[in-house]
Amino acid sequence: MSGPLIIAVPSKGRLKEQVEEWLGDCGLDLQSVGGARGYIARLRRLPDAQVRLLSASDIADALDAGEVHLGITGEDLLRERGEDLDARVMLLKALGFGRADLVVAAPKSWLDVETMADLEEVAHEHLARTGRRMRVATKYLAQTRAFFARHGVVDYRITESSGATEGAPASGAAELVVDITTTGATLVANGLKVISDGLILKSQAQLAASLQARWSQTQAAAAERLLRIVEARTAARNSATLTWPATGGAEETAAVDRLVAAGASKRPHGLLVDAGQLADASLALTAAGLGPVTAARPDFVFEVGCPPFERLKARLAERVI
Repeated sequence: MSGPLIIAVPSKGRLKEQVEEWLGDCGLDLQSVGGARGYIARLRRLPDAQVRLLSASDIADALDAGEVHLGITGEDLLRERGEDLDARVMLLKALGFGRADLVVAAPKSWLDVETMADLEEVAHEHLARTGRRMRVATKYLAQTRAFFARHGVVDYRITESSGATEGAPASGAAELVVDITTTGATLVANGLKVISDGLILKSQAQLAASLQARWSQTQAAAAERLLRIVEARTAARNSATLTWPATGGAEETAAVDRLVAAGASKRPHGLLVDAGQLADASLALTAAGLGPVTAARPDFVFEVGCPPFERLKARLAERVI
């Protein structure tokens, strides 16, 4: 008999709050088990799942090691697991929050350094002049090495950062930094500038699946239920339904056919349209003599297919599903 689907979510901070808000919006409220300080929870409407509350970095580790089936954490932390991450962890859905950029930043006083090519020259000159490689302070060792290698920068060494990375150049601990930033204000406050082509990753929170975990049919079914609910809520946020008193006439048929050709889909007694096209579609119907047209926003739009689960099922086909 298989156990529950194990889902890891952040245990603290702004990302925890955002994940809880997102789950609640999908009708999957996070309910603590064992009190407010507990590290086990459950999701409403998902009885075959157990939620573990872990730090964002521990979630990336657990997904990579196969200790959980699903997890929500920052893509920057997942990508730090190495360039072969996609063989072990599958990114199912970008969640649109927890956004931050992983960037290369240099002192603003380095007026002749604007690109990674400039950085390559400066690194070579620094080595020739001082006999020491240029130091790069970062917590993101794997992504820094891969990015610098792609740009041909070799004359450097990494100083692993355990504190406020952006302060390393001012303190004399490093010449450059590779760090995560949301607005860039902290980098500027520390006298740093982002290299123009130094964007390593545009990160955000991701719902990810472990390809290392042991999956049973029951766990896969719970994952499918979760993904179908999430996809249905996403579709609803971007959709609107239009209804009107049907006439069955040729003008109505022609107007509906034109909207369907433009991307709308037929529904009983009306149409489902992209929310951004709500006004244009409604006006097209009234221009054809139809109306009054009533617009409404659905809570969920469940489609027959579920692309994220279908992709996961394909990856796991040789294992269990």
